[in-house]
Amino acid sequence: MEADRASRIKELQKEKDVVILAHYYVDGEVQEIADFVGDSYYLSKKATQVPQKNILFAGVTFMGESAKLLNPGKNVVMADECADCPMAHMVTEERIAEVRGEYDDLAVVCYVNSTAEIKAVSDVCVTSSNAVRVVRNIPQKNIFFVPDNNLGRYVAAQVPEKHFIFHDGFCHVHKSIEAEHVKAAKAAHPDALVLTHPECTADVIALSDFVGSTSEIIDYATESDCRKFLICTEMGVFFELQQKNPDKKFYSVGHRQFCPNMKKVTLDKVEAVLAELPKEGTPEKALVLSDDVMERAAKPLQRMLELAK
Repeated sequence: MEADRASRIKELQKEKDVVILAHYYVDGEVQEIADFVGDSYYLSKKATQVPQKNILFAGVTFMGESAKLLNPGKNVVMADECADCPMAHMVTEERIAEVRGEYDDLAVVCYVNSTAEIKAVSDVCVTSSNAVRVVRNIPQKNIFFVPDNNLGRYVAAQVPEKHFIFHDGFCHVHKSIEAEHVKAAKAAHPDALVLTHPECTADVIALSDFVGSTSEIIDYATESDCRKFLICTEMGVFFELQQKNPDKKFYSVGHRQFCPNMKKVTLDKVEAVLAELPKEGTPEKALVLSDDVMERAAKPLQRMLELAK
């Protein structure tokens, strides 16, 4: 990226008091200019610590909503208002109410990849990096894990003392990575380690050398003595992997390892949103949630931050 463009973006940020938070799955050139880059857990924590009054979120809608819920006094704007997560809409309030009626001693554990309305009817939120820790720390025996089936089953295997009720949601990117893809990639690169996100299916996880969140995959590859890795997650993570490990090789295992919603976030859109922001007051495109949803949905997010310590 040209230096004058980066400088122009930084000047706009300073002028309008904006911090840019970017997820690992957006394009590398957006990650390059962001103030903080991370997975959803890191960004949810960072959103509570930044001093700027405006948060520009380079990611999908539920991430911006989480930032707003944790920071009701700040303005949150999305780099692309249409960038959304299909899995976030794969569970309904009605289904949660049904399960609550069927089980006593139940905790609704809501993956952060969900809408604010679903968070509002949940007991605690989790991310892929803290889900096992949080579930172990909650007192309830019965766990309704929503919306992701694969992550829920991965957590259940780590916490056998709990009884899980699973939902049928999924991430289309991770579900598209199939065991046959992994086997073929392993045959092509027999000396490579397989690093996998827990949103993948159980048969893919069974073929893996390491399973963890996006940031944990990056840390593992960076600390490992191995020089080659097969990466079972969205390919946006390759930017940070290569930045931290220029002497190592990273390979995808399938042909659909990209999220079209994350790829809607471009540097042009980030710059355009910054240019449109007013110097004072509430931006026209700031995320707005009802007071009721704000109050109820913030509680499971706050509980997540407490239990994940």
